Amino acid sequence: MIIIMLGAPATGKGSVAAVLSEKYNIPAISSGDIFRKHVSEKTEIGELINSYISKGNLVPDEIVLRMLKERLEEPDVKNGAILDGFVRTVAQAEAFDKMLEEMNDKIDVVINLETPEDEIIERIVNRRVCTNKECKAVYNLVLHPSKVEGICDKCGSPLEQRSDDTLEKAKNRLEVYHKETEPLVEYYGKTGALYTTTLSSRINRMKEEVVADVVKYLESK
Repeated sequence: MIIIMLGAPATGKGSVAAVLSEKYNIPAISSGDIFRKHVSEKTEIGELINSYISKGNLVPDEIVLRMLKERLEEPDVKNGAILDGFVRTVAQAEAFDKMLEEMNDKIDVVINLETPEDEIIERIVNRRVCTNKECKAVYNLVLHPSKVEGICDKCGSPLEQRSDDTLEKAKNRLEVYHKETEPLVEYYGKTGALYTTTLSSRINRMKEEVVADVVKYLESK
């Protein structure tokens, strides 16, 4: 079962993916995590990625697809995976569909999470993450603060604000999403794989209710 998490930044994709991963016993794969792993381990792909990132350039789709293909061929993905952060453009989606077809696989469902844009910005600027790379717990100063200010509840490590979680960068990321990634809603809508739902604290649509709806939808398929 291949699931894609789609939505603007800070809509809760990672949180929903983590719950589904545990329920269905399939890995939640973050494209960012794979990038960082390859770069830190200085693999062949990691060196290629770093050669682009270090110059401020985007990593070409063929390298991203190669990296993802290697990950999907690992033993823990034999029963499926949940992809968070990939695909990002229609061109990537088309290439990914072709790659999966060659692997005798396909996308089962694309879960599109929607959240009001002002709420997204509020989430981003108030987000704090655990500095322990093994923990990576995420908090929010307003919605989900840690019990002790600045300290992770799970491992006791300090919390930090990501360098790109500023107001200016949040607005820029949303502009990029609308331009490059949002067209995927129409793309996957035409394939019949799209399931759209809203995750918003303002209308009391919290993670637990959203996950329950998604599970019901998956099981109906």
